[in-house]
Amino acid sequence: MRGLVLALFLWGLGLAQASIFYLPLDDRPPNWAPCTWGLVACPPKEAYRGPLGADLQALRVWLLAAPGERLVASLDALAYGGLLQSRHLPLAPEDALARLGPLLSWRVRQGGELLLFGVVPRWDATWRQRNLAVLQALTSWARLPGVYLEAVWDDALRNSPAPKEAKALSYPSRPGADEAGQVLLLRALRPGLKVAVVYEEEALEGRTTPYEGLPLRDTVTGVLQSALAQRVSLEEGPDLVLYVYGGRNPRRATQDLLRLMPRFPVALADLSRVNRGDAGLMAYLEGLGLYPRLAAYAAWGTPANNLGSALAQGGLFLRDRQGRLGRLAEAYFAYWWGEVGRPWMRARFPEPLSVEAQRVAALWPYLELEGYRVDLEDLRFPWERSFEAEVRLELVALSPGLAGRVRLTW
Repeated sequence: MRGLVLALFLWGLGLAQASIFYLPLDDRPPNWAPCTWGLVACPPKEAYRGPLGADLQALRVWLLAAPGERLVASLDALAYGGLLQSRHLPLAPEDALARLGPLLSWRVRQGGELLLFGVVPRWDATWRQRNLAVLQALTSWARLPGVYLEAVWDDALRNSPAPKEAKALSYPSRPGADEAGQVLLLRALRPGLKVAVVYEEEALEGRTTPYEGLPLRDTVTGVLQSALAQRVSLEEGPDLVLYVYGGRNPRRATQDLLRLMPRFPVALADLSRVNRGDAGLMAYLEGLGLYPRLAAYAAWGTPANNLGSALAQGGLFLRDRQGRLGRLAEAYFAYWWGEVGRPWMRARFPEPLSVEAQRVAALWPYLELEGYRVDLEDLRFPWERSFEAEVRLELVALSPGLAGRVRLTW
């Protein structure tokens, strides 16, 4: 506890420089990553405690000391302590709503804009009806000036009630969860981004993708609307092209990228598999030197996860070369973890994982991004499972004209 108090004090010393504040869903990599990008102010890392859930008192203290222009916040973090806790924590709806009160207090006190997201629970959540009752009770919040509220649904398998339940709410909803914070940060920091969407093949638009429960075109539309992005055609000169890859033909997709990338920044969302990318496509990207030139890449999660991450990171780092390379390094680790690291781990180590499991780091390949070598400096498993890994990567300059070393945490 003393360490958390000290962290809160040290964090508070830098408040005056921040204008955008971000309260993540939890401290798993996709949710916590924006806190390491230098764009926003976040609660101290110590306020999040992995599978134990967030320290709610610490999050409330943080909110009281956050004088910013905008706050992007997860409702589930503040009400329940995180996504996993929201599924099984016994708590009355009125108590959950009371825990969200500090958000409105922040809005009144600071006069800033609130951008909030709540999760429509998946099929196996013990407290599904409680969570839905809380989301329904927040309808009045969506009508308040300076408040944007949306619901994202989590892992909707076939016949899941979540899509129907989400659409019954009176405010915007779409598939996704772990990318929602990134997408709302794009809305907060770069609203109106002009985006052209290009599919690997036309038929992909109508495909009902895993964990979404609706045609892909609707998922894409929902993500763009969450980001407050403006959809345009290629002829209208987009700021960013979102290329949607479905896994049918990596060679043809590579040819598309070769045509698009000299003209536009391209963010690539690989939807070929859930939680894993397409090794065939990555081989083309690496072999032709295309991967380091992408605006963004994502293959770590569900289709909505990958679409949202690719869009958000591509938009947020359009004019920041080093930031873009940092995000590509993180995205490559996530690809490598799904393709190599996680399968290797699951074949050798039971969960909860021991320190011995860190030996997987020896498999990390040589990766170079526009004059930087990407080293894997540290790898840990704070959730004690192989599904995700927390890593520290380092960009090491290979020539004197580049910044020497850049450390990244994902």
